[in-house]
Amino acid sequence: MAAQRQYEELARQLSAIGAVKRGLGRGLPHDCPAGSAAVLVLLDRHGAMRMSRLAELLAVDTSVTSRHVAHVAEKEWIVRDPDPADKRSRILRLTTEGKAKVDELSELSIRTLTHYLHDWTDDEVVQLSTLLARLRDSFGDCRAASARLFPSPHDVQTTSETTRTPA
Repeated sequence: MAAQRQYEELARQLSAIGAVKRGLGRGLPHDCPAGSAAVLVLLDRHGAMRMSRLAELLAVDTSVTSRHVAHVAEKEWIVRDPDPADKRSRILRLTTEGKAKVDELSELSIRTLTHYLHDWTDDEVVQLSTLLARLRDSFGDCRAASARLFPSPHDVQTTSETTRTPA
């Protein structure tokens, strides 16, 4: 197991990931901000899905997801079809134009990474990719783990109240 100071350094380095994400975001086309790009990429990767599933994958509130979905629907990059199992719900699907936008975004990301990592070896890029995938896997479903590690005051109070023995 790593020493405390190694975890402290890792935490510092991970905080810099925001700068990397912003750098990648600057390469996005003006008509497709980061939230919209994330919607398109997830629909491309996972296929058609309900809004609730998309919100889970984005790890944001449904209202935030709804704004992103409205934008990509307005651009005709996705369609919102009625869910045959529940007519009140919609199934989100990429359109042909949406798939073309995903391909454009992928190319832009590759060009941006190539620019910034031009002096990295192929082995270094593979090592970083492997370690980032392992890090992500270690966290699993972050929302569930977070709830266990850092319960809300309401959860703590509820737990305390249910474990009290009667006087």
